[in-house]
Amino acid sequence: MAPLRLVIALLCLGCAAASLAGCGRGGNGEKFGERVIPLGQPVPKGGGTYSLGAPYQVAGVWYRPRENSSYDRVGIASWYGELFQGRRTANGEIYDMDRLSAASPTLPLPVYARVTNLENRRSIIVRVNDRGPYASDRIMDVSRRSAEALGFRERGTARVRVQYLGRAPLNGDDSYERRYLASQGWAHVASNRAAPARPREPVAVSSIGETPSLRWQASTRPQARFEPAPIQPAKRAGGVMIQAGSFRNEDNAERARSVLGTIAAVEVASIDGARGRFFRVRLGPFASEQDAAAALSRVTKAGYGGARIVPN
Repeated sequence: MAPLRLVIALLCLGCAAASLAGCGRGGNGEKFGERVIPLGQPVPKGGGTYSLGAPYQVAGVWYRPRENSSYDRVGIASWYGELFQGRRTANGEIYDMDRLSAASPTLPLPVYARVTNLENRRSIIVRVNDRGPYASDRIMDVSRRSAEALGFRERGTARVRVQYLGRAPLNGDDSYERRYLASQGWAHVASNRAAPARPREPVAVSSIGETPSLRWQASTRPQARFEPAPIQPAKRAGGVMIQAGSFRNEDNAERARSVLGTIAAVEVASIDGARGRFFRVRLGPFASEQDAAAALSRVTKAGYGGARIVPN
């Protein structure tokens, strides 16, 4: 059976000649498939399956899903929200517009991808668990929450870079995405502009999962069943920092941010020196040297052997 979002795309194309508004009003589930969870109710996590899918065609264009560990594309991202809330995604999960998720025409489901808004340099990690979009210039549809975090919800679209990271756990655990978001220096701004508080998070509907194996990660991997308290970006002065390293290549600095974001808040600073531009990666600040030393041990085990404690 064709993925729900594919069916909806075809339905919308069919009704466009009659009335674009009429197509948009089909959010009660009669046209767009059953709404499994009513609006306003908590949406359970997980419950889907790992899915690749056969090649399929939409509006004369063929899409061929495939495994591609080197997927790294630049294009336009859009977002989708309440019309799909509480309905099944292409891999059998239930869509929640308030989580960090996304749809891709060809990536396996579910996987992690890093999405960077090239206009404001905000970067998040999303759980790709759905199919779409099908406009020729678009490479990803992100959830409403993801669009808010990336800073383009009101605008509607943004030019982004999408990078494949690895498989996501089937139990729907989203602590990895949220920890990464919390580690970003701009995250408190996005939090202040977030939608009103939603009901308490339900537990995962499935305990079946796997720890993602990210292609660029050494020994530190996101855990499928452990969820520490979110790391809030620190704004205070004083304390000490951990300098993980300095990199000529910005991608290497961003990879370090992704790996180390599970340990503490991470900042990546662009520094212009006598030998050119480099990108400095630091964690913290920490309230005490004892806290910093404990974190330093984890940073070293993650593969950053040259990391050291420095004054803030």
